[in-house]
Amino acid sequence: MTVLDTRALNRATLARQLLLDHADVPVLDAVAHLCGLQAQEPQEPFIGLWSRVRGFDPAVLSDLLTRRRVVRTHLMRRTVHLLTAADVLAWRARHDAMLRQRVLGVYRRELAAVDLDELAAAGRAVLADGAPRSLGELARALAERWPAPGPRALGEVLIAALIPVVQLPPRGLWRTRAGVRMVPLSSWLGREADPPPPDGTDPVGVTLVRRYLAAYGPAATADLRAWSGLSGLPAAVSAIRDELVTFRDERGRELLDLPGAPRPDPDTPAPVRFLPAFDNAILGYHDRSRIIDHAHRGLSVAGERVVLVDGRVAATWTVDAGTVVVQPLGALSRAERTAVAEQGRALASFLSDQDSDRVRIG
Repeated sequence: MTVLDTRALNRATLARQLLLDHADVPVLDAVAHLCGLQAQEPQEPFIGLWSRVRGFDPAVLSDLLTRRRVVRTHLMRRTVHLLTAADVLAWRARHDAMLRQRVLGVYRRELAAVDLDELAAAGRAVLADGAPRSLGELARALAERWPAPGPRALGEVLIAALIPVVQLPPRGLWRTRAGVRMVPLSSWLGREADPPPPDGTDPVGVTLVRRYLAAYGPAATADLRAWSGLSGLPAAVSAIRDELVTFRDERGRELLDLPGAPRPDPDTPAPVRFLPAFDNAILGYHDRSRIIDHAHRGLSVAGERVVLVDGRVAATWTVDAGTVVVQPLGALSRAERTAVAEQGRALASFLSDQDSDRVRIG
């Protein structure tokens, strides 16, 4: 079986994640290809798409949100993602059990005496009037009936697990600060999410495997589980295993992939890329060594924005008074510093609407 070393996996990841070259695709298609973008920080998806889509216009993404073509909701790993409306409707039911288990993992003691089906029905009744509500407002509406858990536990289990909801604009629009207000997914998109098939098959699981490999492969089943949060996908993998090609990494793990997916030459040049906080190019794997050194793994879950140099995390970045400030994690060559500065100036210009192109490298 062919062994793919870390550099080969890195270049494959960059190609699948649209980071090896800017993609000439519509924004909606990019969001779909990436299986959504992690979006608990509302402005970060704009940076993620700017680094991936040629000529990205943030107004296009804002327009897709207001026209309900993309939505913000809890899905993979119980984190807020920006996804196409079509994918949310198709995928949400497949994630229901995982979402419930993850919330209970945090609030099991608080919710031990609560009938969750009864709570869900009461929550839907409150939301049936169509009025947008915050987590706190929804929880307070039910606190008299369920006082023991406290508003945080009630609100979290309702909006992150029991009731499919979307976070409404203006939250998530370009350069807009707004609190989280929600309505049911069904009222925002005009129909309920697709139900699970009655025959016990898992077509959505199969779709998730194919879509994940297209955007993240080659990858191990542990990587697929880490990205989705789902534990039941081995059956879906088995169902299409004959369609897939297999490799091994340097640790001996089996890697799955789609036969026609890009796997560039490991010596393919990789441009500097600035990634947003919690970018799935890093978080979408159990073994993140293909893109980030183990010593820096904590950056990926701490919300640090990072810079890729030669395809790997080599610096963090922030913005200070219109200046993009880069802090290298190790020594950069003169050519690398020049490339980082050039891309940093472009990012500063994007973030400031051409008002600043200042960059400072520590």
